[in-house]
Amino acid sequence: MSRWVLTPVKAPEACKTRLSPVLSEAARRELVARMLRHVVETAAAAPDVDEVVLLGPSSHGLAGAMRRLADPGGGLNAALASALPAAAAAGVDRLVILAGDLPRVSVADVEALARLAPGRLGVAPDRRGTGTNALSLPLPAAQDFHFQYGTDSFARHSAEAARLGLALEVIRSETLGLDVDEPEDLAEAAKT
Repeated sequence: MSRWVLTPVKAPEACKTRLSPVLSEAARRELVARMLRHVVETAAAAPDVDEVVLLGPSSHGLAGAMRRLADPGGGLNAALASALPAAAAAGVDRLVILAGDLPRVSVADVEALARLAPGRLGVAPDRRGTGTNALSLPLPAAQDFHFQYGTDSFARHSAEAARLGLALEVIRSETLGLDVDEPEDLAEAAKT
């Protein structure tokens, strides 16, 4: 079985603009790079992950040779849809989509996503229970998955599992649920 963790990234200047009232552009770039480094290192340390792949225009200063897929434009959902054929062509059986803004994600979180049984689709909601911080897609069964990032993505991704006839597993943890999008998230992330 081949398992990838795929993390979408934006260009540095486009990252975390909702934090601009409280962080300068330089501080936002540093925060994004630090969180992405944590996510990538954590995913790479998970025993059941074969490869960590970035999707987007920048590696945000991460060292080392790492596969990076191009973002064809059209937003996050279109970019993720473009990654499905690349994963299938590489023989990937399980594709884990993991947000790059998870400052507390753990190896156990990544393993929970990577180890799902064939035919099971995993969704990890954000701490508010409305957004999606991670998806775990069985391939080729989820090859036609329609990504639904945006408002109420957790409910919409759960409905996608039903549309495809895949058993849904909701994966909840405090560490996986905390993402940083709004200024109030910074205070929560600082609590360690």
